[in-house]
Amino acid sequence: MYVETLQGREISFSNRDLRRLIVPLLIEQLLNCTVGLMDSLMVSTVGEAAVSAVSLVDCVNVLLLQVFAALAAGGAIVAGQYIGCRESRKACKAGQQLTLFMAVFSIAVMLGMYLISNFLLNVVFGSITAEVEGYARTYLMIVSASIPFIALYNAGAALFRIMGNSRVSMLVALLMNAINVGGNALLVFGFHLGVAGVAIPTLVSRIVAAAVILGLLCSQKHEIHFERSMSLRPDWNMIRNIMSVGIPNGVENSLFQLGKILMLSLITSFGTASIAANAIGNNFAQYQILGGMSVGIAMVTVVSQCVGAGDYAKVRAYTRKLMKLSYLFIIIMVGITLALMPLILRLYNVSAEADGYAVQCILLHSAMACVLWPMAFTLPNTLRAAGDARYTMLVSVFVMWAVRIGVGYLLGGYFGLGLLGVWIAMVLDWAVRIPFFWLRYHGHRWEHMSLVR
Repeated sequence: MYVETLQGREISFSNRDLRRLIVPLLIEQLLNCTVGLMDSLMVSTVGEAAVSAVSLVDCVNVLLLQVFAALAAGGAIVAGQYIGCRESRKACKAGQQLTLFMAVFSIAVMLGMYLISNFLLNVVFGSITAEVEGYARTYLMIVSASIPFIALYNAGAALFRIMGNSRVSMLVALLMNAINVGGNALLVFGFHLGVAGVAIPTLVSRIVAAAVILGLLCSQKHEIHFERSMSLRPDWNMIRNIMSVGIPNGVENSLFQLGKILMLSLITSFGTASIAANAIGNNFAQYQILGGMSVGIAMVTVVSQCVGAGDYAKVRAYTRKLMKLSYLFIIIMVGITLALMPLILRLYNVSAEADGYAVQCILLHSAMACVLWPMAFTLPNTLRAAGDARYTMLVSVFVMWAVRIGVGYLLGGYFGLGLLGVWIAMVLDWAVRIPFFWLRYHGHRWEHMSLVR
């Protein structure tokens, strides 16, 4: 993977290196989407109210996952830049500090979730029926206990990916998802526990995943590992470097997901059919963009190491190459999901009204993802990996509030387009943010924001 030259350090990723990095990421993202789909299908046997309840709570869970993934990416980017400039001990230290911070922060978040549970159920989720609220409360109480474990798993997975070893995170994700799906089948169909039967395996699988991936990081054979002399004392200079990327990433991702949760208050006013259709549409959308998401994660690894080596020509070359891959993967996945759409929709136990709404949203997303998604979401990963996370945060937050939320309420509520209006606002959000990222990337300011030099 690395090439040393007489002129200095050079980072090089061959096509084989990129395949070894991206293919496990694709498999991991596919597993995550499949488990989400299977959860929905299993819950659908309980009824439309259960599907709606789980989808509402999962919007909050995704918010938390986005925050933890963003914070983990911040630490991983710092570690990756240290790898690029051959500072292995500092790379290990960045990994250790990231893990300690994530442990403390995630425990605080878990306690906060229990404290605000009534607010979420009675205020944020809007006017939901008593049946939906009951299911949502059960699911929320159980899954919230898994928060520290999924946070630690995210930290460990990010560190392995930044080393270029995405195979480890894939295998641990495979184990986690196997426990989750197997437990769902046993508890939902065998013990008839309903929503609780989906929540309990989630908790158990995340505990196992966190234990395994942290155990693997104790091995000295990995470039980033937990040293035996690891100190529990915070290194504030290192933490500031990690947070300089992690906090903007976390704010961006959390406010982005918060915007989706706020839109749920509008969607719930359209009725249970719209809530269920939104959940189905989101599941399809995740499959369609999983290739782009995988390439985006790989881009962080590649770019951070090139930035650490100070080779910005390589950064631009690899960005162009990976952007083409992102478009290719999304087009392929859109084609596959559209071909399978009639079959998959028949598996959902929802009304004809919900089914019709879901088809509208899926077709809109399919068309626009092939054109807009990589430019809106894959390209800015180059800026983040170079240390320019504050800019991407400011653009994303501004566009989300002005377009996704503002236009969403205008089209969905005022003009009466309902759920389709909300999804139209979503793709407009993508279109508006693209010029900001495109112009920034073609400038040079981000080339002076390395975190390790």
